[in-house]
Amino acid sequence: MAEASFSVRRANPRFLFSADADATLPDGTSLAAQVFELSSRGCYIDAVKALPIGTTLRLRICHGVTECELSAKVIYMQPGFGMGVFGMGVAFEDLAEDQSLAIEAWLRDLAQEKTQESPSQD
Repeated sequence: MAEASFSVRRANPRFLFSADADATLPDGTSLAAQVFELSSRGCYIDAVKALPIGTTLRLRICHGVTECELSAKVIYMQPGFGMGVFGMGVAFEDLAEDQSLAIEAWLRDLAQEKTQESPSQD
């Protein structure tokens, strides 16, 4: 139910996306994660540890040969789809130009893939 309220408030479309990620907490703890959705302002990650809403982190996303490291903040948390896995929506913070360009390139590729998968409306 909480997910529905976020989808209504989203200003930027999210795309299905699969990438490995590492989340580094302010105390230096590193946590392996998986990115499943991506937008220009944030993403949805699964991890084995729940991070409280408001937690700031350094997120390194690796997709193919491209890597992007950026600051983010947890904006919602929910049980994931597997035992002991938690899903979290994170918002990107203070994106530098190179970070924005990397995310925009991934989104452009995802939008192009989605367009190619859609049946034509002839």
